[in-house]
Amino acid sequence: MYKIYVEKFGGASVNSALAVENVANILKGEIKKQEHNAKRVIVISAMGKTTNMLETLVNSWYYDKVFDEKIFDKILEFHYDIIEKLFKDQAQNCLGKINLLFNEIKNKLLHASSSDYNFVYDQIVSFGERISTNIVSEYLNHSGLKNKLVSALDIVKTDNNYRDANVDWKSTKTAVEEWLLPIMEYYDIVITQGFIGGTKENLTTTLSREGSDYSAAIISYSLKAENMTIWKDVPGLLNADPKRIENTTKLLRVPYKEAIELSYYGATIIHPKTIKPLENLSIPLYIKSFIDPEQEPTVICSDKELFPIVPNYIFKDNQLLLSISPKDFSFIAERNIAYIFEILAKHNVKVNLMQNSAISFSVCIDENLKTLPLLLEELSQWYKVRYNTSLQLVTIRHYNKQAIDNILKGRQSIIEQKNRTTVQFLINM
Repeated sequence: MYKIYVEKFGGASVNSALAVENVANILKGEIKKQEHNAKRVIVISAMGKTTNMLETLVNSWYYDKVFDEKIFDKILEFHYDIIEKLFKDQAQNCLGKINLLFNEIKNKLLHASSSDYNFVYDQIVSFGERISTNIVSEYLNHSGLKNKLVSALDIVKTDNNYRDANVDWKSTKTAVEEWLLPIMEYYDIVITQGFIGGTKENLTTTLSREGSDYSAAIISYSLKAENMTIWKDVPGLLNADPKRIENTTKLLRVPYKEAIELSYYGATIIHPKTIKPLENLSIPLYIKSFIDPEQEPTVICSDKELFPIVPNYIFKDNQLLLSISPKDFSFIAERNIAYIFEILAKHNVKVNLMQNSAISFSVCIDENLKTLPLLLEELSQWYKVRYNTSLQLVTIRHYNKQAIDNILKGRQSIIEQKNRTTVQFLINM
């Protein structure tokens, strides 16, 4: 029986012709290291900033009723340039496939009849992954890595919650067994899209932004993969953003639960939903550098302790502090808190930190000036509401006095919360 490996390449790893060539070289190197009977599923994101540009295209049509030819041509030219550099005088076959996809984008958008923004968004923005996987699949075949391109709509099955779809695990497992595994009998490499899935009506959904990591985890779980690898432009999982903290340390061994905690508090290198499916089957997750593939990776696994044990810093900018108190000065008790959370959930607001006293309840949330007026309006019907903007939330896991001193450096925190392993500070930016 063959072993299955799942590898995910994000937008930065396929953002140019040289980057795509590097993906091919990495895969050739990985194949040489492993058994003869290994199979691989390669999950690919949209190239570079394509998702952002497709969002702009959707927004122009949906809000202004304008098809933005300029941004459409920019997306087209970006991909044309990559194809022509990859294939040179043999580009016609790939260009033909990509032209069909771009014609489909234009037709879908110009004839979109739905008033549901999220639905329209998913049908259009998902083309970023469809385009990138066609190019990568063609190039891998061109460079001697025979592969089969499989649509994620056929294997990652979801509900109809557009832009943040929930996985139908039972249907996904069935689709993988009935559709993907038979293909893998004939191909050692299968290419598919990250970020997207399909409903039972075969309509496209997305798994929320940065969802390609999650896609790879879903497939890893469904295939009972040997391991999963995420290829990044960093040497592994660092204990802090090197743009904010000098002399960062690479984490070599990270327990699943620690990775879940880090992603919960806002570490952006791993999609928050990615870890749990892997933990359930004890599938190791490797975070490797596509810039230096031979570097020792970070391994997220079933270890009991973090190694090395060092303070881990997580920064969340543009935070907003809501301070809520009853108009009649009654106590903040369970019923009030439950109702406040009901309102927050209604407006899709995630709480990053909370604190309450007898007559006041404070929550730290991401600053979103579009939804804030509606949220304030509803809360103000029942409560007095004050708020502070332009705040920074700093979380330190495995803190010590020096780590705290490095963060505060004479700055005054508005709120501080501490337990045995984690301390959080809400500070003016």
